[in-house]
Amino acid sequence: MATIEDVAKLAGLSRSTVSRVINNHPYVTEKKKQLVYEAMKELDFFPNSSAQRLRKQKTDTIAVLVPSLTNPFFPFLIEGLENVAVENGLQLLICQTHQNKDKERNYLQLLQTKQVDGVILTSLENDWHSIAPFKESGPIIMCNEYRSEASIPVVRLNQIKGSYLGAKHLIEHGHKKIAYCGNDKGELGADRQKGFRAALVENNIEISEQWIFRDDPSIENGKRILKAILALEDKPTAIFAGSDEVAAGIIKEAKLHGLTIPHDLAVLGFDDLPIAQLVEPSLTTVRQPIKEMGQKTMEVMVSRLASQDQEENTVIELPIELIVRDSV
Repeated sequence: MATIEDVAKLAGLSRSTVSRVINNHPYVTEKKKQLVYEAMKELDFFPNSSAQRLRKQKTDTIAVLVPSLTNPFFPFLIEGLENVAVENGLQLLICQTHQNKDKERNYLQLLQTKQVDGVILTSLENDWHSIAPFKESGPIIMCNEYRSEASIPVVRLNQIKGSYLGAKHLIEHGHKKIAYCGNDKGELGADRQKGFRAALVENNIEISEQWIFRDDPSIENGKRILKAILALEDKPTAIFAGSDEVAAGIIKEAKLHGLTIPHDLAVLGFDDLPIAQLVEPSLTTVRQPIKEMGQKTMEVMVSRLASQDQEENTVIELPIELIVRDSV
């Protein structure tokens, strides 16, 4: 059985440095941490006098990896996760990756070092093949985000259907010049744009690439998108925003330029966050059952913790619907 001295030798560091990494000492560089984690993995070393006992050890803690808490989608998702976690005696460790691949891998190492019992991925920065080995250390569940090649439970929504419903609604209101805004990163982003394009193609409507905007969801980005639209010679009459925040930014900026929603520009959002009912006019949007998705994900995690022999490739798809209000 490997010892802490073996880890130190392989990592090229002192025993005391390895000890500080194992005990989460704050004054250790990320580079040294990485060296220690890699050495521990290679040697199959667990920071405990009995590896067998440690493998069975429970922390009653689940790490939840989110890209950013400034996006209001994720606090609602976390609330759903926490409701079920508390009922089952579990606590959450919220880890912001800030869309950084190294941070994501570092947080996943919490599972390898047995500091958490499981991990929930609400986004994915690395390719799946670099994430897959972490499954050996405990249950990993993907929530919201998804990858077709991932052999883990996934709780998701039909993004193609959601964006198709939204685009079709704009078309049914007579719009043929429709702009689209969304983050096309990963399968989720690609599927959402796929549904939008499918609705336009089905109705023989031309897709103008100058009306396709790719940006992260925020009110400020919504404002920038509206300004970019106003600068176009050939302007769209409607915009499918990638989130309610983007839609709110578009509406706010449109008013500053004397535009009337939806008469001068129809705006459709995505998510159905509380802001959708607060903006004026109220926002027509595609509703994602965010809290329900969190609750279902934690139910799957609780089940996985109780039995590791369950089917890994489970895909749970929750319903998605169009909420009609006044912005279209």
